[in-house]
Amino acid sequence: MNESFTSFAYLVAAVLFILALRGLSHPTTSRRGNLLGIIGMVIAIFASFAHGGMTWGGSLLILLGIAIGGSIGLVVAQKIKMTALPQLVAAFHSLVGLAAVCVAASALNAPESFGIGLPHHIHTESLIEMSLGLAIGAVTFTGSLIAFAKLQALMKGTPITFAGQHQLNAGIGIGIIVLIIAFVISGGSFFLFGLIALLALALGFLLIIPIGGADMPVVVSMLNSYSGWAACGIGFTIGNLALIVTGALVGSSGAILSYIMCKGMNRSIINVIAGGFGASGDAVVAGPGAGDKAVKIGSAEDAGFIMKNASKVIIVPGYGMAVSQAQHALREMADILKKDNVEVKYAIHPVAGRMPGHMNVLLAEANVPYDEVFELEQINNEFATADVVYVIGANDVTNPAAKTNPASPIFGMPILEVDKAKTVLFVKRGMATGYAGVDNELFFRDNTMMLFGDAKKMTEEIVKALNH
Repeated sequence: MNESFTSFAYLVAAVLFILALRGLSHPTTSRRGNLLGIIGMVIAIFASFAHGGMTWGGSLLILLGIAIGGSIGLVVAQKIKMTALPQLVAAFHSLVGLAAVCVAASALNAPESFGIGLPHHIHTESLIEMSLGLAIGAVTFTGSLIAFAKLQALMKGTPITFAGQHQLNAGIGIGIIVLIIAFVISGGSFFLFGLIALLALALGFLLIIPIGGADMPVVVSMLNSYSGWAACGIGFTIGNLALIVTGALVGSSGAILSYIMCKGMNRSIINVIAGGFGASGDAVVAGPGAGDKAVKIGSAEDAGFIMKNASKVIIVPGYGMAVSQAQHALREMADILKKDNVEVKYAIHPVAGRMPGHMNVLLAEANVPYDEVFELEQINNEFATADVVYVIGANDVTNPAAKTNPASPIFGMPILEVDKAKTVLFVKRGMATGYAGVDNELFFRDNTMMLFGDAKKMTEEIVKALNH
């Protein structure tokens, strides 16, 4: 009876997880999707307890772990800023990877508790699943820690490369495969288990350090996929249906998202993993030009006057908006324009910000209507009809060099074609390059006006100008 009930409960949880992913695919249904995911996880947890086989001491330890982890999660959720969500996600991925490593170690230490054999006589299929879960989990753990450190500015976001790096990574990868085969043949050697863990931990570190800031959205989704496959592998090892289904869902959806992100940057996954792209330039003092190129500089009053007399304004948010927390001021500016019968839309590039959907989340926080927010494919043909494009903190995703300069490292990357608008108002602190480390040709176009300053303060000043 317990077995049937547990299997049915896991099936219900799996259906809820699928519905949660479906709900999270659109802003209007994301809250419902999130709630369905929470309900599914609660059902899965209770089903695990109902399955039986746990001692009172073991059950108390699990409940204690849930209480401690849940309390920490509650505090973090209440205090975290929207701009810090990418590094929070990376930190969560590291914990999933570490959990996979710990469960694999537990299964190896006490295989009889999981019904997978006896010490040194573990079932072959379980050894394969265990070692794969261990390797992927370890790579996810250290890789996510490096991603967190880069996003949190605890280490430089620029690529860290050295001679022979790719050959070293390939050698470690081959070494892990060889050790996994030897581990399976040995029946579960603790020594080989430890070697696999050490090499996988090193590989996770080495895979992420050469990846720069421009590729961080892809890295976050890629690590998300890794964490799912690690959980899936461990689920097979311990025979837990919920872990298998959940891990497979997270792994496959993360892989698909990584593909979408790479398509949005016109790059391949292999190219991203190879790294060496995304060096962030140092900020320079705003001035009338860069080298022998002149730029047109305007004020908040100039921007307010231009937008007040426009019939259509498209807003392009970027990470600069996230850093300055300008989304609320941006919403206020848009509301004023709409009262004056100005058509306002928002254009989101698939890799804007530091993780997929980062800009959408920030705009939703400011209660920007969902029907005003458009993705690149939906909005690109409208820039030519716009009187004004207000670029706030974006850079590489608007750079015409992606279309005009074959020598540029971002050549071929789909961009928001803001240069086609009558006027481009570009909010930026200075003339620094974006994460790709290349100058933005848009700065020097005749139809571009640079608005130098903090994104939030500049937008607030424009609001004042519009009100007056």
